[in-house]
Amino acid sequence: MPPLKTVQDYIRTIVDFPHEGILFRDVTTLFADPRGFRMAIDQMLHPYAGQPIDKVAGLEARGFILGGAIAHQLSVGFVPIRKKGKLPGAVISEEYQLEYGEAVVEIHDDAIQPGERVLLVDDLLATGGTAAAGIRLLERLGGNITGCAFVVDLPDLGGHKRLTDMGMDVHTLCAFDGL
Repeated sequence: MPPLKTVQDYIRTIVDFPHEGILFRDVTTLFADPRGFRMAIDQMLHPYAGQPIDKVAGLEARGFILGGAIAHQLSVGFVPIRKKGKLPGAVISEEYQLEYGEAVVEIHDDAIQPGERVLLVDDLLATGGTAAAGIRLLERLGGNITGCAFVVDLPDLGGHKRLTDMGMDVHTLCAFDGL
């Protein structure tokens, strides 16, 4: 009998993408496999089973795929946190630092009601900049973050520590060393 696969087994590594020296952790191979995708969603939900959650917020773009599936399983609403200029209607924005520059994420100003409990979801946790910006947006709207769930952690880049230092409960399914 072959050994059971883990979530990490479904993730491929692409060398030198998007530029030389980077090991890109590609979760599209995980999403494409029905068993792997189901395993990831189930494992991301597990730590929050029985906790009251009102909304799932997903970070653009792969966080939409995971967040939508998790929101469906929980029978709660889904809220996208998008790059600047992608949402119609009134939004609030949060600027954050990238390795080489700045970026801005936005959320509709009525996406979260004060006191709602929100699970933040994305595919990968690297430096934690995008997630931290998403947390600040959700908190500015009065949301209470129940947790942050990611498929992949790149612990050498410090994002996990950054989020836990913000008081967040962080759950990841697997980790890869290096960049």
